Amino acid sequence: MPVIKSAIERVKTNRKAEARNAAQLSKYRTAVKKFEKANLDGSKDAKDLYIQAISAIDHAKSKGLIKANKAARDKSRLTLKLANK
Repeated sequence: MPVIKSAIERVKTNRKAEARNAAQLSKYRTAVKKFEKANLDGSKDAKDLYIQAISAIDHAKSKGLIKANKAARDKSRLTLKLANK
């Protein structure tokens, strides 16, 4: 554990940020998985879940949780899956 006050505060800040980032990544992954499952099952709400997944990807990218190329690659793959079903 740090002794210096600013280092102690930084540890607290980092823990909060880590929890926030983990929650955002979880939302992103869950949205993608929900779409993939619905698309595989041929569900009627696959289009809505696709839109939610794209939104989650864009949000994760804007927050710096994933890089721009990964976001583009993921969106491209989801679009192909939607088009092929």
